[in-house]
Amino acid sequence: MIRTRLPRRALAALVLAALAAPAARAQSPDPLPSWRDGPRKRALLDFVAAVTTEGGPGFVPPPERVAVFDNDGTLWVEQPAYTQLLFILDRIRQLAPANPGWAGEPIFAAAAAGDLHGALAEGTAGLLRLAGAAQAGNTPEAFQRLAADWLATARDRRWNRPYTALVYQPMLEVLALLRARGFTSFIVSGGGVEFIRAFAEQVYGIPPHRVIGSTFALASGEGDGRIVLTREPRVDFVDDGPGKPVGIARHIGRRPIAAFGNSDGDWHMLRYTTEGQGRRFGMIVRHDDAEREFAYDRESHVGRLARALDEAPARGWHVVSMRSDWLRIFPD
Repeated sequence: MIRTRLPRRALAALVLAALAAPAARAQSPDPLPSWRDGPRKRALLDFVAAVTTEGGPGFVPPPERVAVFDNDGTLWVEQPAYTQLLFILDRIRQLAPANPGWAGEPIFAAAAAGDLHGALAEGTAGLLRLAGAAQAGNTPEAFQRLAADWLATARDRRWNRPYTALVYQPMLEVLALLRARGFTSFIVSGGGVEFIRAFAEQVYGIPPHRVIGSTFALASGEGDGRIVLTREPRVDFVDDGPGKPVGIARHIGRRPIAAFGNSDGDWHMLRYTTEGQGRRFGMIVRHDDAEREFAYDRESHVGRLARALDEAPARGWHVVSMRSDWLRIFPD
């Protein structure tokens, strides 16, 4: 047997390297620095580790690592009203001078005056009429430019910040973690798909083709010798509640293994995801921090959370407390 005698300095270096290795691993960067250490953070990290560890019992191949996220209230602020609703009111106000007939219709007059409660007086049917009048008659690309231009200048009244700055830093970290571990993430929202596509890639790192949302009917025609698609003032698919699993099945063609929501509108999506076979993960963001954001759940007119909250323990869904689980809410 051949023995190699190492110089003392080389031997010492090897010993120090061996001792330093565990410490280096222990000091590896925290992928979720805005999350407090606790059961919710550990559950999320454990799930990601389980489904991405090759050879482990819960391993999931990269093509099957699909995660879905609600947008309003899950990735960015939804109170006191959905951001897209505020966009609609601004558009109605802008278009009102060219539509004098609107003055005789109470909800249009209220919208033009910036009266949110008056604009919502006719419920869902009235809101769909406002949405169609404010957002139709253009191509999908033209509408996305309108939305992007509005988002570049509009400011939230409470924080005086762009709406795209009122995204949740802890959730941005979840998106980044999943991206780094081979997941493909989709936004699945009740909001208009083209409105979200106007900012999703820049803000969330999610490209337009991975945004699923409510849609207006499209009419195909010609202009200047080219095919032109025009948005009609008629919603042809509502991607909320029971529509979310339908949208996922049509658009993705694969059941997700992880779902993140914040309201009863996400109950069907959470069920559809976690009722599949194998390791699954469901998480609900609960708004209980009135000081740093908002506190609301069961009685809220926006983002109502009751049924999903009640059923979360039995279904194994993890409920995140903004107040207790998040060290900060928004990016710096």
